[in-house]
Amino acid sequence: MSRAASHALVAVLAFVVAGCATTPYAPPAALPPLADEPFAIDGRLSARRGNDAISLAFAWTHASPRDEFVVTTPLGAAVAELSGDTSTARVEVRTADGRHDAASDWATLTERTVGFPLPVAGLAFWARGAPRADTPHAAEIDAAGRVGVLRQDGCEIVYAYADNSVRRPSQFRLVCHDLELRIVIDRWRTG
Repeated sequence: MSRAASHALVAVLAFVVAGCATTPYAPPAALPPLADEPFAIDGRLSARRGNDAISLAFAWTHASPRDEFVVTTPLGAAVAELSGDTSTARVEVRTADGRHDAASDWATLTERTVGFPLPVAGLAFWARGAPRADTPHAAEIDAAGRVGVLRQDGCEIVYAYADNSVRRPSQFRLVCHDLELRIVIDRWRTG
């Protein structure tokens, strides 16, 4: 083999080997905290824990420190109205049949009302594709620069977006311990 052919072969082999190299591992990103701005969303939620499952529609208004939910069946029949204020550590519910109940946190009250402990404090941020402030998290960013997967508080949230131009998720799946939530956001409104 000639010297020129030898150099050409070495160059081709170097090119092939470089082409086979993998991208170095990049750990999940940490995101800056999101301002806790007011919002309102209308959507649908399905929850599953073991063999138990529910499907609900909801209208949620968030204006920290208050959250208000109107919960209906998928066909529109009233289920409950829930409201809470983190500054007073009080959450209240009025069910469609007129019963009232209260608790010091959302998880306790939603467990008693709909059968599942909903992590409302985290959802106020996770619904917007952002981590809760002052709590460790890891995030995977999609090609459009949005959160594709978020891990925080022992939960994993996987997002879907209507298209590449929107910044807010249109749906997400949350797995938190033995609870799985699927939330579809039908409409975003600013607070």
